[in-house]
Amino acid sequence: MAAIIGRKLGMTQIFTEDGIRVAVTVVEAGPCPVTQVKTEETDGYQAVQLGFGAVRPKLLNKPELGHLRKADSPPVRHLHEFSVDELREGLELGDIVTVEDFSSGDVVSVTGTSKGKGYAGTIKRHNFKRGPKSHGSHNVRRPGSIGAAAWPARVAKGIRMSGHMGAETVTQRGLQIVDRDVSRNLLLVRGAVPGGVNGIVIVRPQ
Repeated sequence: MAAIIGRKLGMTQIFTEDGIRVAVTVVEAGPCPVTQVKTEETDGYQAVQLGFGAVRPKLLNKPELGHLRKADSPPVRHLHEFSVDELREGLELGDIVTVEDFSSGDVVSVTGTSKGKGYAGTIKRHNFKRGPKSHGSHNVRRPGSIGAAAWPARVAKGIRMSGHMGAETVTQRGLQIVDRDVSRNLLLVRGAVPGGVNGIVIVRPQ
């Protein structure tokens, strides 16, 4: 079992031994120091917190620096908590999680923040059908009926309408680790993962 925090670097392609081209996403994963170990006695549940993304100390506030100093961890930008079932056993403060915990063929789930699309209408955001374009129609890209008339005389909550699109937490399941580069902390994941280039992603076991 392995889980790690990483950064999406982009997509490329590789060729297998039998000449098949495979599209892969390159993820810079780790090294991730263990910044906190939560137990039933102290926190009421078991979990392990990992850090990622070395930064200068001046870019963190005092509470963050104090939290990392307790774990004897270098200053890191991103923290994420994993259940003990997602990581190898026996992790303690100061341990480092790297891509060595992964192997080719592992099936993982990758969580990231999807690309933001800004304000979008119902056709782009929810795949609504468009109206007729002929006979003087003025309802070409507008939504249809969104509420009742006499009763309840209001628009119900949850109606799909235009608004901000994207920039949501998305998890892509069933991805496969094709290869790894331990010296450069890289994971090659088959297919596309959520988010844009340089976006933070969470890789965890399927």
